[in-house]
Amino acid sequence: MSHPLVKDAIAALPRVVPFVGPEALMRASGKRFLARLGANESVFGPSPKAIEVMRAAAAESWMYADPENYELRAAISRHLGIGMDNVVIGEGIDGLLGLTLHVVLPAGATVVTSDGSYPTFNFHVAMHAGRLVRVPYRNDREDLGALLDTAKRENARVLYVSNPDNPMGSWWPAGEIERLIAAVPDDMLLILDEAYGDTAPAGTLPPVDLGRPNLLRYRTFSKAYGLAGARIGYCFGPAALIEQFEKVRNHYGINRAGQLGALAALGDQDYLAEAVGRIARARELIASIARDNGLAPLPSATNFVAIDCGRDGGYAKKVLDGVLARGVFIRMPGVAPLNRCIRVSCGLDEGLDRFAEALTGALSDVR
Repeated sequence: MSHPLVKDAIAALPRVVPFVGPEALMRASGKRFLARLGANESVFGPSPKAIEVMRAAAAESWMYADPENYELRAAISRHLGIGMDNVVIGEGIDGLLGLTLHVVLPAGATVVTSDGSYPTFNFHVAMHAGRLVRVPYRNDREDLGALLDTAKRENARVLYVSNPDNPMGSWWPAGEIERLIAAVPDDMLLILDEAYGDTAPAGTLPPVDLGRPNLLRYRTFSKAYGLAGARIGYCFGPAALIEQFEKVRNHYGINRAGQLGALAALGDQDYLAEAVGRIARARELIASIARDNGLAPLPSATNFVAIDCGRDGGYAKKVLDGVLARGVFIRMPGVAPLNRCIRVSCGLDEGLDRFAEALTGALSDVR
């Protein structure tokens, strides 16, 4: 349905939701999920210190959050060993990606990304009237060489790379990412999405280096820190780029409880290490469930595991539907050949037991 007051560029966009939420699926089916293993949340939750701070902050919700995010930016700056003017806070990485394109992407300019990678980024490109060029994965990993070659050939304004990546959980060692960073032309912005960096093996994230004027790196409290509902992410990079966010961001868009909770969570690195260990154990359990059912789990550096169902996307979709019908929420990649897989988020033992039962039943149906 159109409306005469809507801008032509917006009216021309399709109505797209990058991810259908479990709530929408439950409303459609009229049934509740018994296990929530599809949104890459951390069911292990945030630090108890963060919970305590946020509980106290609930009574102070009549106050706005600090629009400068001063204490949180200062803590992140100390954590990374950089200046406060190198850090901006946003409504998760998603919000920061949208602001980034608002700052750097002229209408019609080219953006290069991986085909099947994080679809919310593609949503932002469309919203800002960018031209999106997709590069296929190679061996279930983002193809760094092809991404760079394509970006150069297409004279791209922006190159988007996630490491580790969603939806496959694959990753590149820091040395490969550093070579990519060094090879990106100065007039091209490299967006390096490190949402899953906290769950990755040592040596995955390059050292923090502000020497490149065209590199922005993005991290979040939504994954290993267990604060997905708080919507707090951050971006760091050269001050000359970071200061541009101050011109366009919603200064009162951060909620106070989330802001204070993230600060407390960052200060509790012992709990983070514990949560990462529990995530690693859950990955192994998911992989074991997959193998027990004759499927192939892919190596993962994230808080989820992609499971190769061994055939095509149509077959994997039947498996997915069978698992959903049995009350377990999971997802699958949306682009071939990645969509031969289903994707299962790390969970508690009880939830993974439900998944194991549901997967066995779904495979029995489709086989």
